[in-house]
Amino acid sequence: MVPGVLSPEAGFLAGVAGLLLLRTYLDITMLELTTTVERAIVQRDAGSFGRGVRTFAKFMVPLSIVNSLLKYGQSEVALRFRQRLTAHIMDRYMAGFTYYGVTNLDGRLKNVDQAITQDVELFAESMADLFSNVTKPMLDICLYVRRLARRVDPLAPYSLIAYLLASGVALTAMRKPTGLYTALVQHQEGVYRHVNGRLITHAEEIAFYGGNKKEKAVLSAAFADLVALVRRSQQFRYSMAVVDSIAAKYLASVVGWLTVSRPFLNLKDPRFKDASPSVLYQEYHSAGRMMLNLSQALGRLVLSGRELTRLSGFSARVTSLLDVIEDVAQGSYHRTQVRASPPPPNGTPKTPKSYPATPVATAKPPLKTPSSPALSVASGAAEKLLGDAGVEDDESGGVVEESERVIEFDGVPLTTPNGDVLVRSLTFRVESGMNVLVAGPNGCGKSSLFRLLGGLWPVRGGRLVKPMRSKMFYVPQRPYLALGSLREQVLYPQAVDSRAPAADDEHLLAVMQQVKLEYLLDREGGWDAVKDWADVLSGGEKQRLAMARMLYNKPLFAILDECTSAVSVDVEGSIYTLARELGITLFTVSHRRSLWQYHDFLLMFDGRGGYEFKRISDQEQAFGS
Repeated sequence: MVPGVLSPEAGFLAGVAGLLLLRTYLDITMLELTTTVERAIVQRDAGSFGRGVRTFAKFMVPLSIVNSLLKYGQSEVALRFRQRLTAHIMDRYMAGFTYYGVTNLDGRLKNVDQAITQDVELFAESMADLFSNVTKPMLDICLYVRRLARRVDPLAPYSLIAYLLASGVALTAMRKPTGLYTALVQHQEGVYRHVNGRLITHAEEIAFYGGNKKEKAVLSAAFADLVALVRRSQQFRYSMAVVDSIAAKYLASVVGWLTVSRPFLNLKDPRFKDASPSVLYQEYHSAGRMMLNLSQALGRLVLSGRELTRLSGFSARVTSLLDVIEDVAQGSYHRTQVRASPPPPNGTPKTPKSYPATPVATAKPPLKTPSSPALSVASGAAEKLLGDAGVEDDESGGVVEESERVIEFDGVPLTTPNGDVLVRSLTFRVESGMNVLVAGPNGCGKSSLFRLLGGLWPVRGGRLVKPMRSKMFYVPQRPYLALGSLREQVLYPQAVDSRAPAADDEHLLAVMQQVKLEYLLDREGGWDAVKDWADVLSGGEKQRLAMARMLYNKPLFAILDECTSAVSVDVEGSIYTLARELGITLFTVSHRRSLWQYHDFLLMFDGRGGYEFKRISDQEQAFGS
């Protein structure tokens, strides 16, 4: 958050510290001026009263400006902290496929959105507040101790400091559960947000099932856990507030009275032996106000420990996020989930239930395989564990190589992130121009194959040869539609270049005509129309738009995962024919027999660990057509 001593953040921190010092000097000046005005009133001295009021008026504007600048400086520091920390997290979170691994392969963070947004914001604000809450009292202490030691008694300020330090140590020990409560409340807030988000995401399916009562029960249970945890946290905080107030405010005032009154109650003290009552009042009032301000400064410094424990809760959340991102970026995943243990009997806050369960980092589970025997013969069955086959359970156990026009699996185990072995050893080779159809029952590993090929899942063994990512294009069954214009939907993931010539729009129009979507320009208002495309377009239109992206990019290999299931057979056929004419090698997952005629080879999984890779005969292609 503060990358260097010459960074803007360091400058703002120094500016806030300077403003705090200036305000302390102004506070002391106003305190002495107030005492002078009150003395003039008691002595009925109209001249001194008038001069004091005029002097007071001169300081009103500077003091108001300093207070406003101080508030702005604190808010700007918090905003810059958040800006720096968010940029730091985003640089790592959006690098490569880290964002995918955090949300899909690692089980430790279930509410990444909350951690990146709310937790980072609260941490930055708490950090900026802590800086001010510590710096101002320390400046006040230094100034008031020097003045009190000179004007009253050297023992007075140090006696108060000794008392508040002792009470601060005791209060800090009593506040230990505060940080844990903060982290648990933030976690449960994320859980409650998660279950509400699931309701929005799956509202249509839930409505078809009529599952509103079940979902209401889940929502109510998550909210009840949140309310119970927040209530326990508040009860603890307000109980501690009573102790804090007594120790750091009222008892501190008693100690201040006892120490300040010593020289005034000592009739033999030469400074005040022959002083008039008005002088005694002025001196005592001034010293008492200084001692009160010193007491308040020490109290704020002691109570900053409360803010520090609260900050530790936010710090734990942000640190956990950074640790998970770093682990996933290095290929280390922790997937085992353990439910929270029952509360300990000593009053420590208990961990709430989770929806889903709270994950913790533990050792990876052993790899599992289907128990049924394999049927196919091309590459063997999966009746044994990977370890038995000489393949280590290691995220980085495989070798990945790049080749311009070849996709080759050489002894690569097809496993899920949970450790389930779908195929013990997968071996086949596809060169450019060899269009392959991938078939098999649900759960046999078709999509898993493409996740390995796309780099989303780690290669645990063997050797995988594939082109660089720019040479491959993936088209899923449910296309992702980005925020933006219709033009951006076709260009995705490329960015729109405002300097692009009009010929680009002609090229885009030609692509839309090839997938029979040119009517969208008139229906939706042209290339620059911005809408919620996921709701505006039908299922078939979404899939054809995804195919338009493929045709526009003209990749060397196209990975098509059931991407035309909602498209009519005639439009589907014309798109596949055009793709082959453009020299795009098709790697297609589909259950449609009609697609066999557009492919040359078949990769068939049996669903029990076996597979077969063979050329599609002319008779099979003719039968498919």
